[in-house]
Amino acid sequence: MDLALLRTFVTVHRAGSFTRAAALLGLSQPAVTSQIRTLERQLGRPLFLRQARGVTPTTIGDELAHRAAPHLDALVEIAETGQEEQSGIRTLHLAGPPEFTAIRVLPALTPLVAQGLTLRASFLGDAEETLDGLAAGHHDLAVATARPRGGLFAATPLCDEEHVLVAAPRWAARLSPGVLLSKGAVVLEQLPVVEVHESLPFVSRYWAAVFESKPAAAATVIAPDLRAVLETTAAGAGLAVLPRYLCEEALDSGRLVALLDPPVPPLRTYFLVVRTGTLALPHLARAHEWLLRTAGGW
Repeated sequence: MDLALLRTFVTVHRAGSFTRAAALLGLSQPAVTSQIRTLERQLGRPLFLRQARGVTPTTIGDELAHRAAPHLDALVEIAETGQEEQSGIRTLHLAGPPEFTAIRVLPALTPLVAQGLTLRASFLGDAEETLDGLAAGHHDLAVATARPRGGLFAATPLCDEEHVLVAAPRWAARLSPGVLLSKGAVVLEQLPVVEVHESLPFVSRYWAAVFESKPAAAATVIAPDLRAVLETTAAGAGLAVLPRYLCEEALDSGRLVALLDPPVPPLRTYFLVVRTGTLALPHLARAHEWLLRTAGGW
């Protein structure tokens, strides 16, 4: 059986789509379709059920993927390891949210850079765009705020991010925790809000978790970067909800004040995401393991 056909088959099985598989393999969609049909003719069995959106593996297809994928991944590891030894080039293409990637992920990977790893980072605020880029092969490793579905990706929880309701001292002096807990939505309507988007993603998540309500007010300031939200809030523009890792220093210095200390603070989980099977690549596996180990101290 032709290994190239098997590689194409496993890629389609993981991607759930001829189009996505073609992008990952650097082939045209007709070429992928032709290779799958050739393999189906050789086996005498259909491997996929064609649907309006993508394909679904048949029982035979699932069985073949289960048997073939580990061996193909091992061959890829051997080939890639040989290429690394010959060329000395080990480039990791990383994608993730701008603030978290800049402040947490890239500094954490610096020791591996000293050992010869080459890094290329992309800052993407949209999780769907990040995963689409990973699926298309533009990135090797992605940091996402949601666990992706389907067999194309393998996701591992990295760390939890605590969210804090903050404001400059002059605003905090006008509020009391009791008022916020009992009249959170009402207070929000009366105060300026700084956010990253008109939909108030951080404030809405916080209000749902702490006050069991939805914010009714629109934001006064929209800045699509949490670092800008922090600085604008510290300058006195209003209140904001920020990740604790980002605002810890401002809280310690008194530039910002935490308005509440809820018993169960709102959390958001970050995931390390790779394409299924690619952790066979040594440089990717090393970065993946290093980040998981380092995140234990975050």
